[in-house]
Amino acid sequence: MYVDEIYDLKTCKEFGLEEGQIMIWVHCGSRALGHQIGTDYLKTLAEASRKYNIPIRDRELVCAPIKSEEGKNYFGAMCCALNYAHANRQVITHLIRQGVEKIFPKAEVKTFYEISHNSCKAEKHIIDGKEKLVYVHRKGATRAFGPNREEIPKAYRKIGQPVLIGGTMGTQSYILHGTEDGSKAFFSSCHGAGRAMSRTQALKNWRGENITKELEKKGIYVRCHSFSGLAEEAPLAYKPVEDVVDSIHNAGLAKKVCRLKPIGNIKG
Repeated sequence: MYVDEIYDLKTCKEFGLEEGQIMIWVHCGSRALGHQIGTDYLKTLAEASRKYNIPIRDRELVCAPIKSEEGKNYFGAMCCALNYAHANRQVITHLIRQGVEKIFPKAEVKTFYEISHNSCKAEKHIIDGKEKLVYVHRKGATRAFGPNREEIPKAYRKIGQPVLIGGTMGTQSYILHGTEDGSKAFFSSCHGAGRAMSRTQALKNWRGENITKELEKKGIYVRCHSFSGLAEEAPLAYKPVEDVVDSIHNAGLAKKVCRLKPIGNIKG
């Protein structure tokens, strides 16, 4: 993809971004491992909720005290999944560098930003006027720290961390930056457009072969491991990303920096 439109020229310069710049966006999680951890611990933490007399309003919000055996085991398993996903992205990035080097020997491929989504992290936040250490769960979400947080790389610290919001194979993606007002959502943002229908529904509505042809007519090239996997990710199976990004921007949770337009997609 490439930088298609700039909304905040000053921040783009601070981030090292410019119009027309080529960027390669890697989106990879822990896949089946993360799903298995979620499935296993829904049962384990449901039992823990009853054991520790914690009232639960929704079966998917079961929990346990963080210092309990169940709590520590769950957090450890979550960290394993995050590390697994991080390792996946590192391997893919290494392969990308090798591929680029073969075609453009003098090109320099730098990592712009690396961040997880669907996570649980121990963070310090101001609650009722006092700083507290809390465990922030982000599902369908990613971290969006505002300026001056020590967790942010120095290059971005005075602005706020880059916030990466992916679109679909056929729509734009966006880079935003975190804000001080993001504290009202524990410095969180969505990490993508969000699905408008399930993968099963998408498979009933689209064929991967047709999606490939439609995208190539728009100048967007697609390579995939399987056409069924492609159909699951059909662009129309997702919400309009521009509406989602505008809601984040207008709410002040993060501010738009630039928009990126897709050129090609590789679906594993």
